[in-house]
Amino acid sequence: MQDKLKELIDKREKAKLGGGTAKIDAQHQKGKLTARERIELLADENSFEEVDMFVKHRSIEFGLDNQHYPGDGVITGFAKIDGRPVALFSQDFTVFGGSLSETNAEKIVKLMDQAMRVGIPVIGLNDSGGARIQEGVMSLGGYADIFLRNTLASGVVPQISVILGPCAGGAVYSPAITDFIFMVKNTSYMFVTGPNVVKTVTHEDVSFEDLGGAETHAIKSGVAHFAFDSEIETLLNVRSLMGFLPLNFMDRAPEKEFDISSIVKDERIDKIIPDSPNKPYDMKEIIRLVVDGENFFEVHQDYAENIIVGFARVGGMPVGVVANQPSVLAGVLDINASVKGARFVRFCDAFNIPLLVFEDVPGFLPGTEQEWNGIIRHGSKLLYAFCEATVPKITVITRKAYGGAYDVMNSKHIRGDFNFAWPTAEIAVMGPKGAVEIIFKKEIAKASDPDAELTKKTDEYIAKFANPYIAAERGFLDDVIMPDETRGRIISCFQLLKTKVDKNPRKKHGNIPL
Repeated sequence: MQDKLKELIDKREKAKLGGGTAKIDAQHQKGKLTARERIELLADENSFEEVDMFVKHRSIEFGLDNQHYPGDGVITGFAKIDGRPVALFSQDFTVFGGSLSETNAEKIVKLMDQAMRVGIPVIGLNDSGGARIQEGVMSLGGYADIFLRNTLASGVVPQISVILGPCAGGAVYSPAITDFIFMVKNTSYMFVTGPNVVKTVTHEDVSFEDLGGAETHAIKSGVAHFAFDSEIETLLNVRSLMGFLPLNFMDRAPEKEFDISSIVKDERIDKIIPDSPNKPYDMKEIIRLVVDGENFFEVHQDYAENIIVGFARVGGMPVGVVANQPSVLAGVLDINASVKGARFVRFCDAFNIPLLVFEDVPGFLPGTEQEWNGIIRHGSKLLYAFCEATVPKITVITRKAYGGAYDVMNSKHIRGDFNFAWPTAEIAVMGPKGAVEIIFKKEIAKASDPDAELTKKTDEYIAKFANPYIAAERGFLDDVIMPDETRGRIISCFQLLKTKVDKNPRKKHGNIPL
């Protein structure tokens, strides 16, 4: 018996070494952690339970029959984060560069199938050179098997991809289907074709970092939702994100205890909106003063900054926040902001996370570039997402709500549950000056002093229409509230909405304007 036990211990120790100490040292010299070190950082202490540790590839071509490593380049298993179960796979770059083989893919697919059956999130730690070339179509088939599971799991369990090294070619499409992508600055990158191919085809000379680095995807492409300076910071933030998410689509995100008597009015919020309607301010200041502990976990922080999305707690309850940002492009909605907002809203709706909307939007961005690139189609994605969402939805209009953008930003007309406005709100078809120039075009033209007449008519329009009261009279707003009442009203409404039941018409699925 002792010999058998020793044999098992020896096999386990060999498997834990991956590609060997030299390869581990090389990984460390690049400033990267090993696959197992990453799991230890991400998961609760001693909670990881590995499966398929002894799996080996079955290939015999190109000398692979003489190269066998237990686990075959990916570590799979189940763990806990803050005491809640997750499924994990971590690609091991020390074994064949973390390349995907037939058996490697089978391990990941097996893990994902089990995660869907038991209803727990899937977290993938990616560090791979791509498909294992020696296996040819078997490795490509393995990718397709994973893509299918990503698609089937979408909306069933949360899926998080953490890019901790190279991710190129077909390998990028698995993370792209998942809900959130984390990247590490200067050590991780994603692209469909590398710099050498780009140079051959388009004659562009570009570096790995500029083509597909973390900052490129966090700022320019929007592929990455988060980019951090180190692997440690990245993995700790994955843990933070998990604190806002349910285990599956039938679960609820974890709430924290909250003392309703602790709500106090904060007069700082009364001073944020400038006297001038055209002066910018930082919407994040309002968000922080409304949510619990001023803690806001922002998503896509550096991409399409004219709209803000992220997670927070309100009265102990996790919520998804969507807000226009007046300090960037006046908070206007453009193509990138619309797509960013739509994807976030749909994620929250898929996983029962209530939505809190702060609105200050002058409309959609005009111009040929936006029109030719499809602002109509892309803008309607955000509209579709809000219309489709059946989770509790609350909107607070802080200042401008003009034109179609008023409708899009979770208006009462598209099933907003509670819609409030501050006294500073302006709800109209367009801005006062533009409206007056159309309505009183002839009067202004005939006036002895057109500029003075324009100013006079604009002041009259502002007094009559640039306020929230007409909308409140029609019931399009549930109330006009003082800024310092916002936190208390929102907490009360979300508590009431806990028992909300709403459904969409029976269908196979809708056809969102992709």
